[in-house]
Order: sequence, then C-alpha cells, then structure tokens
Amino acid sequence: MVSVSVMGAGSWGTTLAKVFSDAGNAVTLWARREELASTIRDSHENRDYLPGITLPESLQVTSSATEALEGAAIVVLAIPSQALRGNLAEWKETIPQDATLVSLAKGIEKGTHLRMSEVIAEVTEADPSRIAVLSGPNLAREIAEGQPAATVIACSDENRAKLVQAAVAAPYFRPYTNTDVVGTEIGGACKNVIALACGISHGYGLGENTNASLITRGLAEIARLGATLGADAKTFSGLAGMGDLVATCSSPLSRNRSFGERLGQGESLEKAREATNGQVAEGVISSQSIFDLATKLGVEMPITQAVYGVCHRDMKVTDMIVALMGRSKKAE
Repeated sequence: MVSVSVMGAGSWGTTLAKVFSDAGNAVTLWARREELASTIRDSHENRDYLPGITLPESLQVTSSATEALEGAAIVVLAIPSQALRGNLAEWKETIPQDATLVSLAKGIEKGTHLRMSEVIAEVTEADPSRIAVLSGPNLAREIAEGQPAATVIACSDENRAKLVQAAVAAPYFRPYTNTDVVGTEIGGACKNVIALACGISHGYGLGENTNASLITRGLAEIARLGATLGADAKTFSGLAGMGDLVATCSSPLSRNRSFGERLGQGESLEKAREATNGQVAEGVISSQSIFDLATKLGVEMPITQAVYGVCHRDMKVTDMIVALMGRSKKAE
C-alpha cells in the first residue's frame, strides 16, 4: 500500500482515485471547489462528473492542495493540459521531493509545443526519471463501473513504472509498463484530434468506411510525428496508440468524438461548448498546438490540419472532406 494524491476531481481523476483505492492504497482526491469536495465526502459520489458511481468510503477528499499532497509517494496530475503549468506553479513547493509524478493530461502545450511530461519537469524541476505517463483505451465511465480495461504506465525509470503499476492494479484494471514516454504522450495527445475528425464525419452522416479510414490514416500521421520526435514505433500499435485511438474515435462516451459530432451537424464551436456544460473538448485546443508542432518539424498531418481548419479557421465541414479526398494520390 502506498500514499496516493490525485490532483483533480474531474471524471478521469475521480475514476483513477477510485481505482487506486480499490487497489488497496491510501488515496486523497483534491477538488478545486470546496463545495464539490464536501459533496463527495458526504455522499461518496461525484455528482458533477460521475453521477451514479459510488466511491470508496476510504477515499479522502479535500480542497486543500497542501493537505492532499502531504506525504504522497505517488502524485497523479489529473489537470487539463493547458491548465497544468499554472497549477504546478502553485503546488511546486508542496510536492514531496521524491514522489513519482503521474501525468494524465493528453495534449501539447500551446506556444511552447512541450509535451506534458516536459511541462512537469520544467515547472517542478523534477528529474524526468520521476515522471510517468498513464495512457490507454480508458473511457472514465466504463472503468468507474468496474468494466475490465488495460492501460500503459510509461516512465524512463522502470522501477518507478513498476511502482505505479503495482499501485494501480485493481481487479478490473490491468496496467502494463514501457519506457517510451514520448510515444505514449504523442499517441494520447493526437488521438483526441483524430476523434474529433471521426465525430465530425459521423455528425455529417458518413459511415463506418469513413470512420475506419480516418482511424487508420490518423494512426499513420500520429506515428510520423512520433517517429520524428524519437518515439518507439511499436508504441503506436499498442494500448497507448491503436488501443486509445479506437476507443476515443468510436465511443459516444468520448467527449472529443461527441463534440466533433456536433460540429459535423453544423453547430458552431460556441454552441457545441454550451451543449457540453461549457467545456471544450481537449482535441479542439490540441489541434492547433499539434498542427503548429507538425508544421515546425515538417511532418505531414492532413487530418490534423483539416480539424485545425474547422476549429480555428472557420473551414466548412464540406470543404474539409473535399480537402482530404482531393489530396494527391500515393502509395500507402
């Protein structure tokens, strides 16, 4: 048993807090709003993000970051990618010096084009060997319900990866380890953009052939970017690559796919945001930073470019489809 702090009480952070608790650890969940923390403590349910899911009575909940981080051996960072830097700056002095930091955020930081593990290392000054990344076909609701799922814990220090692996291994949650942090993060960030494309396609009324084509060619462009950044090609055929991509692109539980579907039906970004409780899908923001990074590196990512066009350049969905289908012919 280890002491685990989960920083962020959204659907995925709350789910991972439940998983770590079910695996036998002492877990504290941090919620930014005291109102939410109090509700979870009293009802053992996060009604804002996981209604209907009963949380373990052993789970401690607080709105004090200092209280949450005290004595933690594992600190799980369940914060949206573009908000991670600001939160880490507030917590830097409170995070235990030898804690293993586990990133759940899937994105590329705007402006800097840094991966989330790089943001963590830069802000906290932690050695990269202390930083792990958790990624895979992990739809929060299904895992919170106890449905079987697998995930990847990527860390350059295999012993730390194994520490997290042992701590998060619940009867319904099977973690694997690898050392390819770059590939795991690139797969996790880029799949949200491809899921948006699949959602747009579905909302527009296109079928499974289109969806399968987008997933397959999406994986190809993700792998191209990963290879340029030094990732292991095998990562993209595993849970953090193809596994995560298929789940996110295919399930109505995926916020990115559902958000894209609304765009495909002709809704504006603002209207789609209103329909999702004011939240913008991660892929909307990531499409710009990933497109900018790919352009900087000279990596061709046509699906990402098309999603970027729809989300940030007022491109019509019909024009997006024409642009993708009208590309020059070449060998696969």
